[in-house]
Amino acid sequence: MIALVGYMVTVLLLSQRYLAPLLLFLGLVAVLTSSDSGPLTATYASVAGAMLPCSVWLTVTLIGLEDRAHRSIVVISAGSHLRVLLATAATGCLLLTAAGLVLPLMLGAHTPGLADLALGIAAQLTCACTGMAIGLVCSRLIFRRPGHALVLALVLLLAVLLGKGVSPVNIMLTRLQSASDSADVLAPTGALFAVTAGVLAAAVAVTQAVTRRKA
Repeated sequence: MIALVGYMVTVLLLSQRYLAPLLLFLGLVAVLTSSDSGPLTATYASVAGAMLPCSVWLTVTLIGLEDRAHRSIVVISAGSHLRVLLATAATGCLLLTAAGLVLPLMLGAHTPGLADLALGIAAQLTCACTGMAIGLVCSRLIFRRPGHALVLALVLLLAVLLGKGVSPVNIMLTRLQSASDSADVLAPTGALFAVTAGVLAAAVAVTQAVTRRKA
């Protein structure tokens, strides 16, 4: 799996198609956290919110890097479609989470503790898992027409952002915006991350089933 993730990172870097979602994420983080000196809970809520659409975009980009012939070779080498999809998702997650954790500390005036850093990771991974799940089910592995995939992605993004009391992302962002101590919301955020990890697993399973049926 490590070699497969390394291969996906190399392909992504050489293609330079990561630049648009990456620059969007960096721009949003810079605007939302520059000169910020408030609680890191609200800061990381903003970063996590920026992570959501960017992780969707990056996941769709990663999946669309290779044509069907090259993807078939990778699938045979990896052993299954599932491993390829997991490697794709892991690549997108790793690229954005590290930047989202460090940049607010560089741009703002904060003295982070371990609870703050753990909360930042959990919050970003919660949105990243949700975004990658949306990116998988809206990718060209399932949709032939990009317009249909784009409409569905926008609908799902609005649903997870505005679904009060239903969407783990909405619940998490609402809690973080009103919290002042990272330790108080760390455990609930970790639980929501576990939920979204299950959502991502379900999205991988659905995508794998559809891909196998089309093969």
